[in-house]
Amino acid sequence: MPSPWWQQPVQAIDENACHAAQQRQSQLTKPPGSLGKLESLAIQLAGLQANATPVIQQCWVAVFAADHGIAHQGVSAFPQIVTTEMVRNFARGGAAISVLAAQQNARLEVVNVGTAHDPGELPGVVDQRIGEGTADFSQQPAMTQQQAEQALKAGRDSVQRALEDGSQIYIGGEMGIANTTSAAALGCVLLQQPARELVGPGTGLDDSGVRHKAAVIDAAIVRHALDPDDVQQVLRCFGGFEIAALSGAFMHAAQRGLPVLVDGFICSVAALIAERLLPGSKQWFIYSHRSAEPGHRAILDALGAEPLLDLGMRLGEGSGAAVALSLLRHACALHNNMATFEEAAVSNKEAGDG
Repeated sequence: MPSPWWQQPVQAIDENACHAAQQRQSQLTKPPGSLGKLESLAIQLAGLQANATPVIQQCWVAVFAADHGIAHQGVSAFPQIVTTEMVRNFARGGAAISVLAAQQNARLEVVNVGTAHDPGELPGVVDQRIGEGTADFSQQPAMTQQQAEQALKAGRDSVQRALEDGSQIYIGGEMGIANTTSAAALGCVLLQQPARELVGPGTGLDDSGVRHKAAVIDAAIVRHALDPDDVQQVLRCFGGFEIAALSGAFMHAAQRGLPVLVDGFICSVAALIAERLLPGSKQWFIYSHRSAEPGHRAILDALGAEPLLDLGMRLGEGSGAAVALSLLRHACALHNNMATFEEAAVSNKEAGDG
């Protein structure tokens, strides 16, 4: 039986391009290191693009939407119908990510992988509904094996569309009432942490609601009693269709050499799953921001990640990544367009201006 597609190897980073970019940075008219992370970003992007002068002109933003059976346990401050209503809002251009994608001149697609209600045919929305939301993971596995594989493939398909469009970076986003519960449960199992360490307010739970959410997750973890190293089963039992799709997208991007700008808590959980399923994937990830969700720090630590921004955001949708995209473009512009000491006839430290 052939291996699943997500076990194919990731592309290697171009170390020669990294070295050439590092050399260029040392020649630009500035003290070494004075542009901080903007310098290391340019060098990182050079290696990812196999280009000593990287550029980000075309960006693909994919928002995966799905519902969660765990919502029936009262773990969200909003009703499930909001997921479908937000899909319509994306299509009308009224959501935060719609505004930010337009501002960044990025291509936005919405992929419906499993809303509980059918939003109807909408412009810019790809219909890949796997089911009417996942099952309630407090009672049974969230997905069948076939559904999990379908969700992973939906992410792979999205990356294929991004590549065909000539995109140079990929942003994944998500929408799904109760998906912070699913993400927290996944994180708890994979990191072997109690729910109180990762659970947060999500869409706006009070302290009592957060405690209830944690209790639901802890009980479900005991019920399923999974091996944390069996990542496929962990994803199947606790994941959402959209989280699995994000993991599939991130793995395929790494296989195809397409850099990923990772959003907040839920997308970072998907990135951790991608790395656990396909080691080496995270070489292709740039982490956009630190979410206000409490569990995000633990997930970032597990990935060895240092995010670019900390703005107290916790919206999801890919919104934090869309904001951070500007930093990547600034990094490339500075790297490519600043004059070298020789070009500007400016003496550098090695020339004796100390």
